[in-house]
Amino acid sequence: MRKLAILGATGSIGTQALDVAARHSDRFAVTAIAAHSSAEKLFEQVRAFRPQIAALTVEPEEIPADVKNACQWIFGPDALLRVVRACDADDVLVSVVGIAGLSAVMESLRCGKRVLLANKEPLVAGGELVTRAAQAAGQPLLPVDSEHSAIFQCMQGAGPNRPKRLILTASGGPFRTWAKEDILCATKEQALKHPNWSMGRKITVDSASMLNKALEVIEARWLFDMPAEQIDVLIHPQSVIHSMVEFEDGAVMAQLGTPDMRLPILYAMSWPERLETGGARLDFSQMKALTFEQPDPSRFPGLGLAYEALRVGGTMSAILNGANEVAVDAFLHDRIHFGHIAQLVEETMHAVAPVYHATLDQVFESDLAARAKAQELLGTSRFAV
Repeated sequence: MRKLAILGATGSIGTQALDVAARHSDRFAVTAIAAHSSAEKLFEQVRAFRPQIAALTVEPEEIPADVKNACQWIFGPDALLRVVRACDADDVLVSVVGIAGLSAVMESLRCGKRVLLANKEPLVAGGELVTRAAQAAGQPLLPVDSEHSAIFQCMQGAGPNRPKRLILTASGGPFRTWAKEDILCATKEQALKHPNWSMGRKITVDSASMLNKALEVIEARWLFDMPAEQIDVLIHPQSVIHSMVEFEDGAVMAQLGTPDMRLPILYAMSWPERLETGGARLDFSQMKALTFEQPDPSRFPGLGLAYEALRVGGTMSAILNGANEVAVDAFLHDRIHFGHIAQLVEETMHAVAPVYHATLDQVFESDLAARAKAQELLGTSRFAV
């Protein structure tokens, strides 16, 4: 029985993690759940799972009587950190949106807890710090992203053989076949219609711009200690092959599965074992084709920004991430066109100087500087809608 804390319990990943935990209640006990402001949904989860601790960073006006005394409640902007310190958990699933997850990851490792990493930003913004903290804690970082989980699974079967190349697959999102001029003025509704995956609004927009894949390249660099020039991206519209690993002799290992996030979530929770997810199985007889394409940098310029950030080094990846969060929020609030997202990120990266060998505070300072510069640039005429 492993005891599990879920940060971001009301989001897509969090709810699916609770689903597989309930399916295997003899193997997992959910001892703590936390969310930002989705109080009603968290109340329902408290009723269903009876955790020892529940938390919200935004305190609700009222807590229903039947859940008020059902567990310990924690509220406030530092709720995630207080949950990590207080909870009786072996594993902490970090699935909060944005850079807020970085402090929670660092605190979990400091407390000796194993981290199941479902959001990209901690490694994107603080990869050097996080990997160093994991080594000091003697704990693995277990990826939940489907692509990084796929690479991790392939490497489990590789023994002592180091990979020569990592190949991250991408669905191509809703604009895979669109002309460049159409992508530039795509609407919010169009960007949020992902062809294969059901995800939150921010990550869905990132997938449409392929900045999501840019973040995954940076994440892979830190997770697998792999130089950026040995990490490739390949568009695979069917989302059956979740990623691949190439070895010295040219052999390629791939992990295949239906596009169901419960598989990588449960693999991280149960590693090194495998448990049944309740999802559909691949039926190879029904597959007509598995196709692949090179990403087009002229239509998806955001992808190349990952390689630029890794080349520059320091906190440039944190600057990229902070600018992207501002850009996506602006797009979702109809302040910029879709085509402005990558442009705003790139201009911010060129305007904000990175810090090298940064402390945690300096990572957050770079993030804040990037956000401030991105907001300043939003006020210029070239980003007018």
